[in-house]
Amino acid sequence: MAPKRPTGAGALDKLTALSPAPVPPRSGELYAALDLGTNSCRMLIAQPKGSGFHVVDSFSKSVQLGAGLEKSGRLSHGSMSRTIQALRICQQKLRRNNVDRMRLVATEACRRARNSDDFLRRVMKETGLHLDIIEPQEEARLAVVSCAPLVSRNTENLLVVDIGGGSTELVWIDLSDVPRSDRPQSIMRLHQGFEYDAAGAPAARVVDWISVPLGVATLRDQFNDVDDDAARFALMSWFFEENLSDFTPYHDTRPHEKFQIVGTSGTVTTVAASHLGLKRYDRTRVDGLHMTTDQIDRVIRSYLALGPAGRRADPRIGQDRHALIMSGAAILQALMRCWPTDRLSVADRGLREGLLYAQMSADGVLDDGAL
Repeated sequence: MAPKRPTGAGALDKLTALSPAPVPPRSGELYAALDLGTNSCRMLIAQPKGSGFHVVDSFSKSVQLGAGLEKSGRLSHGSMSRTIQALRICQQKLRRNNVDRMRLVATEACRRARNSDDFLRRVMKETGLHLDIIEPQEEARLAVVSCAPLVSRNTENLLVVDIGGGSTELVWIDLSDVPRSDRPQSIMRLHQGFEYDAAGAPAARVVDWISVPLGVATLRDQFNDVDDDAARFALMSWFFEENLSDFTPYHDTRPHEKFQIVGTSGTVTTVAASHLGLKRYDRTRVDGLHMTTDQIDRVIRSYLALGPAGRRADPRIGQDRHALIMSGAAILQALMRCWPTDRLSVADRGLREGLLYAQMSADGVLDDGAL
């Protein structure tokens, strides 16, 4: 399946509407964002605070909604049942916290499955939750917005990478015309669209973006028939790189000054936690961490040396991640091979945070101050 692209670099046909807000938000009102992906179901409930938000409740569960999708083209009965069980817990949390403002979305697995409409009707019937299937453009845009606080004011060329279960989104942004003090905020304003014009003011310019229909689950399934662990990893990495050939910056191999890659995904945070030697995950130490290419390579080599059995037992990886970590690492290695840099910024944030920022910004409840 070919990578999905816009009509023109980074273009959106129209701004996707957010959940309606019929009345002005009350002070202290809670917002929710739910991301149903190919592998995981995750939700955040948060309260606006300054230019950001304070999380008051959360949920995360590996549901493997896309298990078997690569071969059958359909969501399996078991996958749907697991997912609905998780969504029931989310519904209980939403009701308990009295959340009215929410955006609940599904991504690549539901975009691809032939029976996704039937599944979403079943979700509505059994949980009362209405999920929107969002397009790759919006998924990429929201991932970018979520990473705005991690963008250095010295950055002139930015690559944001969101490695999901079923797809990987890449967005290349030129910030060179934006005043240094306004660069993080210029990223935040992209929630209004990749071609947003801030009334003629210097703005972040999306050079190109792409959604590659290969994530940690779908890439793994492509090479399940390769028995040798190291050979499978190498094939996955090169295959992913081949799917980047239509991405405009792929052909620009010149080193960029003031270049920053921000990576957001369970793969990136797991590699960071392994680098730090964390046996118990600590978001405060991982989110915003900078890793060099050598440090990333050392972690990946250690995963290969462990083999499948060793990775399964490694507390740094965890039971929910061990089967997917090598396909994610193959994607990460390909990215670092394409754009050599000693600066990868690790983001423990993504679509959920982008959904929250977009809703709160649309409602005007966020401060305009520096991030």
